[in-house]
Amino acid sequence: MSQKNHVYQSIARAIKDHGITTMFGLMGDANLFMVDSFVRDFDGRFIPAAHEGSTILMASAYAHVSGEVGVATVTHGPALTNCATALTEAARGHMPLVILAGDTPVDNPRHLQSIDQRSFVKVTGAGFEQVRTPATVCKDVARAFYRAQVERRPIVLNMPADFMWETAEYEVQVLDVFTAPGGVAEGDVLDNAIGMIAAAKRPLILAGGGAVAARDQLVRLADRLEAPLATTLKAKGLFNDHPYNIDIFGTLSTPAAYELIARSDCIICFGTALHDFTTDRGKLMKDMRIVQIDINPTSIGGGLHPDIALVADAGLAAETIVHWLDEAEIAASGFTQELDVETLTAHPVVSEKVSDGFVNYVYALERMEKALPKDRVLVTDGGRFMTEVWCRVSVPNPQSFVCTVNFGAIGLGLQEAVGAGMASPDRPVVLFSGDGGFMMGGINEFNTAVRLGLDLIVIIANDSAYGAEHIQFVDRKMDPSLTEFHWPSFVDVAKSLGGDGFEVRSKEQLEEALEALKHRKGPYLIELRLDPLDVPRMRI
Repeated sequence: MSQKNHVYQSIARAIKDHGITTMFGLMGDANLFMVDSFVRDFDGRFIPAAHEGSTILMASAYAHVSGEVGVATVTHGPALTNCATALTEAARGHMPLVILAGDTPVDNPRHLQSIDQRSFVKVTGAGFEQVRTPATVCKDVARAFYRAQVERRPIVLNMPADFMWETAEYEVQVLDVFTAPGGVAEGDVLDNAIGMIAAAKRPLILAGGGAVAARDQLVRLADRLEAPLATTLKAKGLFNDHPYNIDIFGTLSTPAAYELIARSDCIICFGTALHDFTTDRGKLMKDMRIVQIDINPTSIGGGLHPDIALVADAGLAAETIVHWLDEAEIAASGFTQELDVETLTAHPVVSEKVSDGFVNYVYALERMEKALPKDRVLVTDGGRFMTEVWCRVSVPNPQSFVCTVNFGAIGLGLQEAVGAGMASPDRPVVLFSGDGGFMMGGINEFNTAVRLGLDLIVIIANDSAYGAEHIQFVDRKMDPSLTEFHWPSFVDVAKSLGGDGFEVRSKEQLEEALEALKHRKGPYLIELRLDPLDVPRMRI
């Protein structure tokens, strides 16, 4: 039976009807009553951020770690424009989010904060839905959730402020969403793909973020072919326990794994768009057969043009390939019998020599890999430091790994670490950030983590510079001083914001920091003081 509600109550109730219990946001004129109703009337949990863009990033990491739709809310005009980078990051990361964005009153076109919000949202790659009238609000919310799940991107639901105190009938509107399409390729294309795979002498299976749910089927196919397994960065940790897992494929591979990939004659790719970093701008896949399988047609051929492409579900396609290999009694390749996996997964040993007053970065990473809690969520910001973290610090599975570089930005890591912590409160979240990234975005939300009491470990790689730019000046024998900064003590900053921390300038201090880490009672920051001339170069 329907009943009349104010629009702000209807939106809050509709969010609850979609199974949402957590909302990230920053309140303003157009959304404050909706947030209040979500909390007071429907027992929702509201996580207030210090900056509007942070709300999108928190919701994005929450969605990735929890597997649910992430929800965030901001008000109109400058609040929404503050979300440009975060919306773009989430859209390129294919994150299913609903953003409840206020809009200025429709009867006041000269409102100071008025902007064409539809056009603004469009350029970020996010989708846009309009609350059309008070009478349609339940259907409009349902449509936004439907699109977020099916399109796998943020959908901004535009809510005019002057609708909020109007009343309309409330009816439950939740659209059933078919989120697991079961497409299986058929016909000559499938036959040709199976023939190409069957003829391979040195096949290799590559899984991307779109194939994470198909792990067991891909392992079965790999074992049937006697083929090694690799992942893109987005699927890091997917094959952790497999004896022939060679880890990350591409520019982040070990030298031995890179050489092995180059010797392969057929790469069977599941759920990856074959980014330039995965293929080393095509060089790594030159003169070999490429079979690309993805449920999303737009992922195929966007980077590297495959020899054969199947628009199909990764798991069902792998099962189908195994079935026909068995039917045809195709012999296994024997490729894995040639492999020494320990060699393939060992990253280069780097000299531990370092200038006085600094700690060796690679040594610190390898020591922290052993000392940090194993059942962790790993979050990485962008910057010069990140590739060594990706290569040397492990994750339990892809859902426990959040990398904030879909848009190549820095300064997004701590915000996503907060969202990850809210999605997985029983596990510590480990964030690696650079000094510039932390100053740009981390300081805004470190106190948010303190207020929430998160078990957050922040490691700052502090080379007192914007390192990627610093190295370009150095390489050209130019003065790099414009890239250098004299930051305040990040440990002192952490303590002033309610956390704790430890500065590390030597091996001995690193051990002290790791020992103190065992007794942490909230967000804890380790500041690694690094020589800007001695930080490993990015591997991408």
